Amino acid sequence: MLQIQGLKKEYPGFSLDVSMEVKPGRITGLIGQNGAGKSTVFKSILQLIHIDGGSISLLGRDALQMKAGDRQLIGTVLADAGFSGFITADDVRRILRAIYPRFDEKLFCDKCRTFNLDTKKKIKDLSTGMRARLKVIAAMSHDARFLLMDEPTAGLDVVARDEVLSMIRDYLEEDEDRAVLISSHISSDLERLCDDFYMIHNGKIILHEETDRLLAEYGIIKVTGEEYQKLDKSYILKKQKEAFGCSCLTDQMAFYRENYPGLIIEKSGLDELIMLMVRGENI
Repeated sequence: MLQIQGLKKEYPGFSLDVSMEVKPGRITGLIGQNGAGKSTVFKSILQLIHIDGGSISLLGRDALQMKAGDRQLIGTVLADAGFSGFITADDVRRILRAIYPRFDEKLFCDKCRTFNLDTKKKIKDLSTGMRARLKVIAAMSHDARFLLMDEPTAGLDVVARDEVLSMIRDYLEEDEDRAVLISSHISSDLERLCDDFYMIHNGKIILHEETDRLLAEYGIIKVTGEEYQKLDKSYILKKQKEAFGCSCLTDQMAFYRENYPGLIIEKSGLDELIMLMVRGENI
């Protein structure tokens, strides 16, 4: 669905060099700190910025060669872009109907009713949650095969976030030939939604992992200095000094639980994973 090989983009003080893939029928997360390069990757895929090297293939086509009809198969939600605040959701509906031959007007209207979105109110007067819902509804209502979503739940409360995530999940379940690439700084959202993750740091992919394996096999071992010296470090990815000794990130939690039953070993969530991968020391 999406294949990126050696994507390069240079800015003063920042260099992007990324390879990654999103397969059909999957929701792939792109995670990392602010400024790590997530938005640059998204804008490169959409050809909103000029790239300095590498290749991007989307929906089986070279992204640079995609025509208007090809681009209609892509649905986008960008954190720093949206509709004019001085139009209404009804205006958005009419605009989409004129632009997209495959626009599903009934679906758009049904979704607006489902989420109690006032289609007569100007967008600037809608709540943050309603504006976010509208962006997602618009992205999904023209039979897009690929969704590119940059921080679609930013600024939303827990109920609104759950509704938006449910929309994304339903979109993929309706047709397994679709795919989603999504970024979010809210790790719990992505843990429940994504099939796999890429982690980006300083413009480089530093980890790619299946969600099931990440949640089942990644863990944090908390040890004193003496315990660390005796620890088999074959499966330690990163370590970070702590007041009590150090925290060690492993992708073989079962090995350490079996061989070191007396140690404190906790499951690693995305937040802890990002922190240790970024701030931790190599072994």
